[in-house]
Amino acid sequence: MLPTNKKKIVNDPVYGFINISYPLAFDIIEHPYFQRLRHIKQLGLTYLVYPGANHTRFQHALGAMYLIELAIDVLRAKGHHISTEEAEATSAAILLHDIGHGPFSHSLEHSLVQVDHEVIGKSIMRDLNRQLDGRLEMAMQIFDGIYPKKFLHQLVSSQLDVDRLDYLRRDSFFTGVTEGTVGSDRIIKMLNVVDDNLVVDVKGIYSIENFIIARRLMYWQVYLHKTVVSAEKLLIQLIKRARELSTQGQQPLCPSPLSYFLSNAVTKSNLSDTDSASHIISQFLSIDDADIMVAAKQWQVHPDKVLSTLAKMITSRKLFKVELRNNEFSEQEEEQQRDLFIKMHPELKKYSHYFVFTGSVSNKAYQLSEESISILHNNGSLVDITSASEMINAQTLSKEITKYFLCYTK
Repeated sequence: MLPTNKKKIVNDPVYGFINISYPLAFDIIEHPYFQRLRHIKQLGLTYLVYPGANHTRFQHALGAMYLIELAIDVLRAKGHHISTEEAEATSAAILLHDIGHGPFSHSLEHSLVQVDHEVIGKSIMRDLNRQLDGRLEMAMQIFDGIYPKKFLHQLVSSQLDVDRLDYLRRDSFFTGVTEGTVGSDRIIKMLNVVDDNLVVDVKGIYSIENFIIARRLMYWQVYLHKTVVSAEKLLIQLIKRARELSTQGQQPLCPSPLSYFLSNAVTKSNLSDTDSASHIISQFLSIDDADIMVAAKQWQVHPDKVLSTLAKMITSRKLFKVELRNNEFSEQEEEQQRDLFIKMHPELKKYSHYFVFTGSVSNKAYQLSEESISILHNNGSLVDITSASEMINAQTLSKEITKYFLCYTK
């Protein structure tokens, strides 16, 4: 445990020195559950497009902790009472907000396990809370939004939370996509609380405009870049084929925890059962990005032609060709690519759906249905950012943009 009169310091490439101020934060960071995040890439397979994008969930969690402590200092300076215990708990909540991510983060969400990372994350938090003798109780209440001070939860999870502030700035830094740069320091200095809700002082309106626009740009330039989509779909197809073989009693060689998830479905009901959840968590926390890539390397020589072909493609970065557009692809267009594939690989005719397929990706920059970002004017009135801003068009930014893709082998 961190001595109460000392601080640990981490040197972060984005913010410089980050203090680990609280004993609870130190104990969480030192725990094997959290250390595992060193081996989970923040942006999944995006490094195959942007070579610098090798940063991890570990780095992101520390950065979010740094920002939330800055935000708490700002709110205290503006007269809002936040006790030391509440500050420590809020810091712990943001540290653990991504603890449920599996290998390659969002890339394999719903492929290895059939639940969101938040669901499995809460199970991990409950187990960690037991190990820490109940010291996470307040943090879990803040995380779930049931703690009386609602604005603390909004710092952790909302349309203007420190999670988004950190990942936009960090992802922009490591990918080199400067359009994603946000003024996180200025936004935090402009935070305030009115009627237990997190708001932004009117002087911060331009920084919020930039934040919302940067988020949209990062989605289409980085998170949903068509080659990133291609890589993620390839990895999903690989796991899908490995699972299919496992259910047929032909389990491919791989690390034992990965083998468990190829053979077993994980649902919310599994995680609600204490004994079952404990075993699932134990297996889940034993796998990371390296296990997937080691398995893919082993599967390159597997006798199953589908598995070995997909494995060779992912390990050598021979990705699917992908077309991305605003309207759906017709069955005729898909069949045309399928026929070409079968002509080149007649032995894989039965399995062409692994190599030629369609789908869609979508994004909203601003959710009108969620708690809005409110601007606090000098006269005390609150106005939604979409009404207060001259630059932001509510109809445009709140509209879900869907793009359709067609993946096929080159």
